[in-house]
Amino acid sequence: MRILAIIWTSLLAISPAGGQALTSADREALLEKLEAVRSSADSKVDERFRMAIAAYRNASTSDQAAADFYLDCIEKVNFKDQRRKNADFREWKRKEAEKLSAPGLGLALRLQLNWLTLTLRAASQKTDRESLLPEVQQILDAIVRDAAALKDHQQILNQAVNSSFFAKAYDLGNINVDGWPLAPGQLGLVYEQILLPPQRKPDRLEKLRAGWTKRIQQEMALQEAWAGAEDPASKKIGTSAALRSPAYELFLVEVVPELQWKMELDLFKSGDEQGAALRMLSHLEKNIGHKSARSWAAEFSKLLNPVEASGP
Repeated sequence: MRILAIIWTSLLAISPAGGQALTSADREALLEKLEAVRSSADSKVDERFRMAIAAYRNASTSDQAAADFYLDCIEKVNFKDQRRKNADFREWKRKEAEKLSAPGLGLALRLQLNWLTLTLRAASQKTDRESLLPEVQQILDAIVRDAAALKDHQQILNQAVNSSFFAKAYDLGNINVDGWPLAPGQLGLVYEQILLPPQRKPDRLEKLRAGWTKRIQQEMALQEAWAGAEDPASKKIGTSAALRSPAYELFLVEVVPELQWKMELDLFKSGDEQGAALRMLSHLEKNIGHKSARSWAAEFSKLLNPVEASGP
């Protein structure tokens, strides 16, 4: 609204009274002023981002610092901004004491803060998104590495960072970046939209395959850690399946072959036609009983017969 008001004031300043049409000079002056307003708005947004990022980084130095900052943000959003009493906040903390002291909470909040910081940097027009890839990978690696400690805090990791108290406290609820998942817990989406696209080039096929391999391994690790445990009474002692839940077994049988097929399909389309084609055929033979085998075969046929696939 403020930008529109500035443009309207500018229009009144350069246009004669009455219902006359804009002249070429009027339009040129308006465009110049509009560009100046846009530039000023972008600068203010970037400055707001920089202030938030500085605070977030300071709070990301440790799990405890992240947890303390989380309380500060809740106090601001739910109590100070609502003009509620300090006693109300203290009473809320007393009631939530058990949840606030849960193991792994500080770690989950710190990872959420780190992802919000990266999201703000990705939203800046001055940031080369590919330069953020190492930090994106580090966050995913940390989630997988500490999956056991984070098991009870998946909601935080899957929450859109623009709806977090960290974002609300700095009025960043409207932050959104095209092609950028807003939650670090969406591991598959992070790979698909951020980590893998830069590698889809003929000269980066090895990196593309390595990226896919790591994605599959990490998705398997998270599923194994978070899928839950089977009733111990129903397990057979001494079997490898004794440590696997039914949900994880189903993931191995149904989802992993799907991911492996998508990997080879991606490699084929990115330039590794010969190698990927041989591996796709082998994959079909090994997984002939999979529910998607027929659709894989049809898809493979179209790849091998592009003229027939396109039709007359």
